[in-house]
Amino acid sequence: MNILLTGATGFIGSSVLPRLLDEGHSVTALVRDADKAAVVQAAGASALIGDAVDTALLERAAQDSDGVIHLASGEDVDAVLVPAVLRGLAGSGKPFVHTGGIWTYGSNDDIAEDSPVDPPALTAWRATAEALVHEATDVRGMVVVPSIVYGHGKGLPNVIVDAPVGSGAVPVLSLIGDGSQHWATVHVDDLAALYVLALEHGAPGTTYIGAGGQNPTVRELGEAAAQSAGIAGGVAAESLEDTRSRLGEGFADALLLDQQARGTKARIDLGWEPNGPTLLEELLVGSYAPARV
Repeated sequence: MNILLTGATGFIGSSVLPRLLDEGHSVTALVRDADKAAVVQAAGASALIGDAVDTALLERAAQDSDGVIHLASGEDVDAVLVPAVLRGLAGSGKPFVHTGGIWTYGSNDDIAEDSPVDPPALTAWRATAEALVHEATDVRGMVVVPSIVYGHGKGLPNVIVDAPVGSGAVPVLSLIGDGSQHWATVHVDDLAALYVLALEHGAPGTTYIGAGGQNPTVRELGEAAAQSAGIAGGVAAESLEDTRSRLGEGFADALLLDQQARGTKARIDLGWEPNGPTLLEELLVGSYAPARV
């Protein structure tokens, strides 16, 4: 299939693009400029230079494709892109894989696709576009919900790795709050496999949570990062007020959610098998660990 892909040069897209190509698909990547076009072309894709809110371009590109994966999700983008893509795919039955977010479910110690939603203010906007995708009757619309994505030294784990280190006699790495909250996690390469499986085999109107099944606490992650960096004092809790001041209230409140998920539906329905290293392993000796001389 020829797949229209947004966000191909981003963190997740940089793993989804080669996965699509490895599975025998051709890819047309929507990019903003010539520099990004060169990146996707070097990876083996065709480039379509344009704006993600150009409705005429989006409709035409979707119509010309055999399916769409939308990774460059954002409040302003989704409000325009999702309806335009659905118009371009209308009546075709072709797949459209949209991107959600685990924070939508709020704090929950066993998140499944049908769990109640309770999004923080930062991501409350997601519901409108997701509903459009789920309710499309003549398109095979699906939503993949990544949990905290990690791998290759990129993504949200760097909020932990790059946290302030106290200036006292014994340095300590600051946590996000007291660190008791769990994070549902997924390796980016495993997540890429899920996107392709959903494209190829996913059921219309379905959500698939991308969670590798490891749900460490932020304190555990911080301790691993501190150990790897040789921070003698380990970690220290941070007050809610200080975390919000440091990271911004909306972002902090999302990172403070206590979430656990297993990704069972994707395993059962699609045969998804996440097998990447855990985030704790990556922090201790992997891509987030300081370079050893």
